[in-house]
This record gives sequence, structure tokens and C-alpha cells, in this order.
Amino acid sequence: MGHLSGLQEYLDAAYNISIFDQALASGHVWVLHIHTHRIIKAKIIENLRYDVKVSVNGAADEVLPKTDVKLIYPEGLAGSITPFIKTDKKVRDLGLEPIISPKKRYHIKNKSLFPLMKERSVLFFTLLEGEIIKGIVAGFSRYEITINMKGGIPVTILRHGIYDLCNKKGRCFLKSFQETHRDWEKSPLFIPSVTE
Repeated sequence: MGHLSGLQEYLDAAYNISIFDQALASGHVWVLHIHTHRIIKAKIIENLRYDVKVSVNGAADEVLPKTDVKLIYPEGLAGSITPFIKTDKKVRDLGLEPIISPKKRYHIKNKSLFPLMKERSVLFFTLLEGEIIKGIVAGFSRYEITINMKGGIPVTILRHGIYDLCNKKGRCFLKSFQETHRDWEKSPLFIPSVTE
């Protein structure tokens, strides 16, 4: 089977990190892109297991299912991020809703993400409502992937909101494709098993 050098150590250190915890601790206003193409600026006031409680200026506190959140980043970066979010109209027109069941989501294996992160590959993440985020993987955890967009500007994608992931050549890195093609085995980080 083999393994990727450094992957387990990375997961041990980063897998349980939550952007919602970071946003809560910061006390600052963050921008959340939510299904139905809604964008809100809010403070995270409680990070619950399946939901996040937010305070929107001038409105009542709101509890959002985490599965409704697609993207999150600090408000101060909004002017730098918004112009670089493109839209795949074909995906947008599919009218896809949040995928509640983990089994039905468009998964990306950690074994695929780790070499892409280490190799600083430019990637295109397409979200369920058609947004395209182009950048380099800066880090990932169980539920999130942080991307550095143009100029190194960070934005965090919620893994449940992903529809597709490709590189500049159009190579797909979704689990459904990679289970067969196993690109991680082509990485210099891959260490094959020693067979007797």
C-alpha cells in the first residue's frame, strides 16, 4: 500500500483545527458565503457541533447549520477576495443544495490534498453553487481547506461545500476519480511498502 511521508504527522497536528474556533477567538467580523448565494458579515459568537451562532450587526443573532456555510474569511480581506471568485454557470444552474449526508458529498482524500499542498500546486475548487476558488492549499483539517488566493490571501472552504477540484490541466482530484488513478503514489513523498 505504501504511505506519504509526513502526512500522519500533519494530520496529528492539524486535523482538528476549526476556522470557526479561530473566528470566535478573534472577536472580529468575518464574511460567510452561505447557500442560496447569501453573503453575510458577522461575528461568530458560538461554535456548536453542527451549527454556528452568529451576530449580524443590526439583526437578531442567528444559528446557521455549518452545512450551509461554503466559505469564510476575515472581513478585512473581502475587497481582495471577492474580485477573484469566479462562477461556473453550468454548476450554478444545477441548483445544488447543501449535501447533508457525508456519504453523498464530493470527497477529497487527505492523501490527495497533502502532496498538492506540499508541491504548491495551483488548483481550482468549484463549490456546489458554482463559485470557483483558484489558489494553493495552505492547510487543511477534517472539515476545512484553507486556500491562498492571488497575493497569498487566505480563504477557508468548507469541505462539504465542494463540487469539484482540478489542477490547471483539468486533472480531477475528487476521491471518486483518485480511487482508481491514485496520483498520490506519483508524489516524491510516497514511500512504497516493502514487500517480502
